[in-house]
Amino acid sequence: MTSQTLRILGRPNSFNVRKVLWLCDELGIPFVREDWGRGYKPTATPEFLKLNPVAQIPVVLDGDLVLRESHAILRYLATKHGAETLYPSAPEKRVRVEQWMDWVAYDLTHAMRGAFLGGQLQEPPWNNEWFVEQGRKDFTHCMRLLDAELAQGWPYVCGADFTLADIPMGLVVNRWFAVKGFDKPDLPAVSAYFELLSQRPAYLKHGRNGLP
Repeated sequence: MTSQTLRILGRPNSFNVRKVLWLCDELGIPFVREDWGRGYKPTATPEFLKLNPVAQIPVVLDGDLVLRESHAILRYLATKHGAETLYPSAPEKRVRVEQWMDWVAYDLTHAMRGAFLGGQLQEPPWNNEWFVEQGRKDFTHCMRLLDAELAQGWPYVCGADFTLADIPMGLVVNRWFAVKGFDKPDLPAVSAYFELLSQRPAYLKHGRNGLP
């Protein structure tokens, strides 16, 4: 692998691209970002498909290494740059970070498709009436679970320290407060977590930045 500035392919308003941008700013990783995806250069071109056959952003180029899938990229960068607190090497600590990241990738991402893509943006095929209603229910259920976890007294999802898990979760929480169209319960621990994350400049730049 050659030593070059990290290249991040993806539009800056993408939910998944913003995770990578946030981590790079947290760790002080220099990068250049190139506009790809909706409204910019299309990802279905042969050029892009050589890098990512599933035609999704972000794609990260670290010298000759091509990376895809936002959570895999986060893990790679944290490991490469020795971010021990963010991504502990001890298995019993690392698994707590990974289980929260996986929960976001599966349960919460599915719920947000209905609540946000379908319910708020009215994007097909997610704007099916049943799917929207189920997504809103699932999103609310997941956020209640997060609130109960945070209410136990930990400032961050894995305990006392800010970790890699807080990056995807922080983007989810920002979207929770931004999404419209249904009644949402008062979640005081989630609100406190939102404000705590907002003390981080990189979160204000890439997470709580006016985008859902």
